[in-house]
Amino acid sequence: MKRLVQKFRKHVQILAANPAFVHHKWYNKYHLEIVERIAIELCQRYKKADKDLVILLVWMHDYGKIALDNNTKDLIKAKKALQKIGFEEETIKKAAQYIESTDRYESLNQAPIEVKIISSADAAAHLVGPFYSLWWYENPQKRIEDLIDGDIKKALKDWNKKIVLPEIKKTFRERHRVLLEQRDILNHKFLK
Repeated sequence: MKRLVQKFRKHVQILAANPAFVHHKWYNKYHLEIVERIAIELCQRYKKADKDLVILLVWMHDYGKIALDNNTKDLIKAKKALQKIGFEEETIKKAAQYIESTDRYESLNQAPIEVKIISSADAAAHLVGPFYSLWWYENPQKRIEDLIDGDIKKALKDWNKKIVLPEIKKTFRERHRVLLEQRDILNHKFLK
């Protein structure tokens, strides 16, 4: 399966680098590869997790966004790509179910460990590197207040709904706090 996962990884990297994709300049290096690194570290802690499946989910989780340049999870196209590469139907079905379950925030705590890993790693990756800065760079037409509000909403959704593993909460707590503080400068005291 490792060979097939690497083929799919390369396929997604090519799609994400296509100038037709709005985030083509940075998405591989500053999002997907970071999600993968965090996910691999989590797999080292959660030995029962299927590491190959987790890596597949890393490269599959934003497929609709990348392939269609929108915010949907287009599992039909993703499944077709997996079939073309040669994945078994059982693996394709399982991966699609796991990707769908990452959007069911209310049940993430009961989800399989692979789902918890990808959901938590994806959200944590937003707190690493230039993710939020690149969003601002790509949206110069938006009002600063709207960008700030959007950052706060995304950071809170990620923290409260997507991050379900305690290691991520512990490790990224300060990064999350600083991000919110930087976005909400008018609503707190500077000196304590």
